[in-house]
Amino acid sequence: MSLSKKKCPVPFDQQPLNEYISLKSSWFFSWSTLSLDRYLIKLLTIFIFVSLSLMPLLLYIVSKTYSIWKIVFFNILIATIILLLIFIRLYLGWSYIIKRLISATIFYEESGWYDGQLWVKSPEILTKDRIIGLYEVMPFLFRAKYGIIVSLVVIFLEKVIYSLLLT
Repeated sequence: MSLSKKKCPVPFDQQPLNEYISLKSSWFFSWSTLSLDRYLIKLLTIFIFVSLSLMPLLLYIVSKTYSIWKIVFFNILIATIILLLIFIRLYLGWSYIIKRLISATIFYEESGWYDGQLWVKSPEILTKDRIIGLYEVMPFLFRAKYGIIVSLVVIFLEKVIYSLLLT
């Protein structure tokens, strides 16, 4: 998928399409490309794993000062915050790629930080990149954004429930 040097002077690994393919095939970012049910199962698995692995530690550390319900709520809060951090990382990675795909100009470095160049995409390449960005990358970006919103709402609800029930 690399463009020829006549069409594109950008190094292979800095071309937006190749960055997209690399990100899509990476271990962490490939989670976003799963079908919705497999994606939700993956997130639920992470949530359960974090909750189960933190519970003994929390019980050991704070069991003398807090009730079991406070510890459970704190455990769920920590697991939700970890999911929020995962969603933020997914969002940042996909938003970087979509900005590079949709942009008409690409900043790139030929051999180091000191010799950056700017390349203007041809209309054909720009059209191809924008189609890929809008129809392939944007759903992954929305998925991460909705995950951030849901995580923040869950954290807020946990705080409200904690305040109402356990104070």
